Amino acid sequence: MATRSTIMDTNSFRPEMAAALDPRTRRLTEERSVLGPAYRLFYRNPVHLVRGQGARLWDADGVEYLDVYNNVASVGHANPRVVDAMTRQASALNTHTRYLHENILNYAEDILSTMPPEIDRIMFQCTGSEANDLAVRVAQTYTGGEGVIVTAEAYHGNSALTSKLSPALGTAQELGLTMRTIPTPDTYRLVIDGKPADECTAQDFGAWMAGEVRKAVADMERHGIRFAALLADSIFSSDGVYPDPVGYLQPVIDTVHELGGVWIADEVQPGFTRTGDAFWGFERQGIVPDLVTSGKPMANGLPTSLMAARHEVLEPFAASIPYFNTFGGNPVCMAAAQETLNVMRDEDTMGNAKRVGAIFKQAVTDLMADHPCIGDVRGAGLYIGCEIAAPGTKDPDQPTALDILETLRDHHVLTSVCGRFGNILKLRPPLVFTEDDVDMFISAFATTLEELGC
Repeated sequence: MATRSTIMDTNSFRPEMAAALDPRTRRLTEERSVLGPAYRLFYRNPVHLVRGQGARLWDADGVEYLDVYNNVASVGHANPRVVDAMTRQASALNTHTRYLHENILNYAEDILSTMPPEIDRIMFQCTGSEANDLAVRVAQTYTGGEGVIVTAEAYHGNSALTSKLSPALGTAQELGLTMRTIPTPDTYRLVIDGKPADECTAQDFGAWMAGEVRKAVADMERHGIRFAALLADSIFSSDGVYPDPVGYLQPVIDTVHELGGVWIADEVQPGFTRTGDAFWGFERQGIVPDLVTSGKPMANGLPTSLMAARHEVLEPFAASIPYFNTFGGNPVCMAAAQETLNVMRDEDTMGNAKRVGAIFKQAVTDLMADHPCIGDVRGAGLYIGCEIAAPGTKDPDQPTALDILETLRDHHVLTSVCGRFGNILKLRPPLVFTEDDVDMFISAFATTLEELGC
């Protein structure tokens, strides 16, 4: 029997849960059958949301919820500046990139200014899946190889190409024959040369991961596959949120280059000031990728993504294969992306992520003393992983993690889980999260843990 997807199925609603729903919610879940069975809803009792503002959401009955999950509305739900920018542009023109328009050029220059000078070309798409799909094609053309390395519980998209590079989709998803996985950089459980990973230096931890890359490439070569790229996000979000130690990825990228490949930095999760230490997650790690992709946070909810590249890496693909995306880079999405970037600067979302994120992480950590089911708390800025384990062990406890999620939902707090075992609370709120929001979460979380006796 196929294993479920850790990022899609772990806390999803299933039809057999419908009997417990109120009549209106049950009717809406039944009407979703027109969408087919591939879609997923969160929670045993799905939430019917109708409005949002900042980090708060309201359901159809007017009940207020705290959003501790959403990096799509990166500068807050219904941000008035972004809404105004997209409305003004939609009232004037919306078309594609085969006509000249200033919005795409101005935004391209502006977003590239946040990246290392080596990254000097950019192309736009609608989704992170499309961006990663294109990046892999560019990497394969540049290197002449096919082989792509990802981590053991990675998610990089749902296109035909990227779904085969996404083990987190579950075993029903066929993985690419030229893809290889390396272990999750799990600082909670790994032991390296007899030393717990969280006690290793960045150099030692990086050397371990670089060694895993070498093993993967050696296996490719045994099968006649040429290495093309390592595709990874620097916070390893789907794997379970592993942002540290800072600096450990430099030996890894050096090894990738030595072996003839390129590094594709998937910045959908750690980018756009999320970690609080730098605009980009890779920047926090002190590395310069060959290709960069991002999506969700870019335009505060509009379908916008990017692939940025070193010009020499992009050239072999771009000079031989025309690329066109009907909606990628359209004037409305570019206006929304530009204003999202403006808000990030004007409201210092990076500073907020660092300051409020530190308060948030410490507040969750403080609960560990009285609640032994919390095995580990880790993260950077406003991206925190809270590992739920059997007390006194490091054994993952998915049932308790799911009970926590459902009880938090009852207390009007929304989040989700990640990681190989689906036992890690993924706390990833909008970047406008405040200390009052932290207080609301901690109150609900502490009450939840007490009610569940964990």
